[in-house]
Amino acid sequence: MRTQTQAAVFNKTEFKQAVLAHLTGTYAQTPETATDRGWYMAMAKALTDMSIGNLVETETALAKKNARKVNYLSMEFLIGRMTGNNLIAMDIYPQVTEVMAEFGINLTDLLEEERDPALGNGGLGRLAACFMDSLVAQEFPAVGYGLHYEYGLFRQSFKDSEQKESPDAWRGIEGYPCEVVRPELTQTVGFWGDVETYQDENGNTRRRWNPAMEVEGRAWDIPVIGYKNNSTYPLRLWECHAQAPFNLARFNDGDYIGAQYGELEAANLTKVLYPNDNHEQGKVLRLMQQYFHCACSVADILRRHLALGRTIESLPEFETIQLNDTHPTIAIPELMRVLMDDHGLAWDKAWHICSRTFAYTNHTLLPEALETWSAELIGRLLPRHLEIIFKINAQMLAEVEAKWPGDVAKLRKLSLIQEGDHQMVRMANLCVATSYAVNGVAALHSELVKKDLFPEFNALYPERLLNVTNGVTPRRWLKFCNPGLAELINEHLDGDWAADLESLSELNKLAGNKTFQKRFMAVKKQNKQRLADWVSANMGIDLNTNAIFDVQIKRLHEYKRQHLNLLHILSLYQRLLNEPGFDMHLVCLSSPPRQRRVMRWRKTSFTPLTALQKPSTMIHVSVTS
Repeated sequence: MRTQTQAAVFNKTEFKQAVLAHLTGTYAQTPETATDRGWYMAMAKALTDMSIGNLVETETALAKKNARKVNYLSMEFLIGRMTGNNLIAMDIYPQVTEVMAEFGINLTDLLEEERDPALGNGGLGRLAACFMDSLVAQEFPAVGYGLHYEYGLFRQSFKDSEQKESPDAWRGIEGYPCEVVRPELTQTVGFWGDVETYQDENGNTRRRWNPAMEVEGRAWDIPVIGYKNNSTYPLRLWECHAQAPFNLARFNDGDYIGAQYGELEAANLTKVLYPNDNHEQGKVLRLMQQYFHCACSVADILRRHLALGRTIESLPEFETIQLNDTHPTIAIPELMRVLMDDHGLAWDKAWHICSRTFAYTNHTLLPEALETWSAELIGRLLPRHLEIIFKINAQMLAEVEAKWPGDVAKLRKLSLIQEGDHQMVRMANLCVATSYAVNGVAALHSELVKKDLFPEFNALYPERLLNVTNGVTPRRWLKFCNPGLAELINEHLDGDWAADLESLSELNKLAGNKTFQKRFMAVKKQNKQRLADWVSANMGIDLNTNAIFDVQIKRLHEYKRQHLNLLHILSLYQRLLNEPGFDMHLVCLSSPPRQRRVMRWRKTSFTPLTALQKPSTMIHVSVTS
């Protein structure tokens, strides 16, 4: 891999020619007639050509190293619009701005043409995207594995104050310019069928799964570009297709649906992110989706490992599989199945490999929110995997019995199988029982995982539960999204703080500098004005930029709580207006900090608090009554 001092030199002339070539040759437009969309696609395609070259080069360099690789399995990657962020990572934002200006195109306006890839849904997906960005920025070898959803969750709109949902065709007619198909990586995945016992050539009794249905997983790579280091890692997304070819004879006989039924059925697996599972068909489809993702990914990991001449026994030395939440848990019995059934390993050897390969990131502390699957459904869809899950459970429960003899309560709580009217497989328990490391996403969260969620597992495996604080990338969320603040920081810090976040602590020296404070608040005011302008233009609402903005960007869901915060704001306002005895304290943090003061805000003192209109004033509200 190149280091930061070896980054490739950007050639403006070659890039300009590449943009023109894609504009005319790929999208059949001319500079005189091209739409903004056409210009964006041509520019993005030219950038992708550069990053794909870096991707191949990085893969080649990594193959020559013996470093352990992270394989990050997640059902979501909320990567957002990538082009502007990639320009910053490649350190060519000003140069590309100049190139597009020579075409008479404003780059900032052009970036608004990019569609947000519908590959993620919320915090879990954004965390996964930030994690991949961090890995490549620090050059820890990694591959991200997800699904190539056709529509994502849904495209949201509102009519008469009601939400309207429609398919989110994020790739558009032209396709997504920042990806490349990898047909040579295609994998085959089976479903349903039965398991048989047979004798191998050495006379050993073995088990073998005979799937009743098989599909193909085709790989699409989205390059994840390292910050100023010219390393590029793949975000590999699997798209499902039927293995059976199109039936021309049935089509010519007028059976248009039957001729392509297999393809239509297979396409459903990667049609949408999280199909609705409030009915049986939805549950089946979602489990099929999870297994398809895991089976393709495990097969690709083993393909890459074995292609380098390494033994199957050495897998944990070179590969780790990080499970982002429980959605990819079925990868655990899948790896065990492949090791035993395809590579002929005995259970103990396969378990020795598997238990040193997987790690698990927990995202929820609510026991009722932990994922479970019907054992009956797993048994029908993946019969061999259910056998393996039951054997892992028996092995783990033997450990529990050895540590707490006769403690039925602990056996019941730690079991991978939840008993009741219907047996349910506890996917989180399976993750903890198998993984060599289990982490929360923040220090407090990880402590609560150990103390409240999995205290018995923590006692059984005392070194297994730990913390990994998953932060967000400053390249996107500060340098790209807040260029005004980034420029202010650039003026006061030497070096590249976006590559060395600890250097931001140097800003502490400026905390009492009135000139810096004014500049800082001016940047905030400009950002608020930009938002106010957008709200005015798009919603016809005028906002007072001297007011405090509390902005939430998050999907609404039954188990989310942001609507309660909005109702709380309204409640406070109504109580201030209508309850004479209502008492609310405002802690005003003015500049400099020594001017901090606590004011009691009653209805009678509502108007005189003119200090609240100062842009430099921040407010923390606590309520007493």
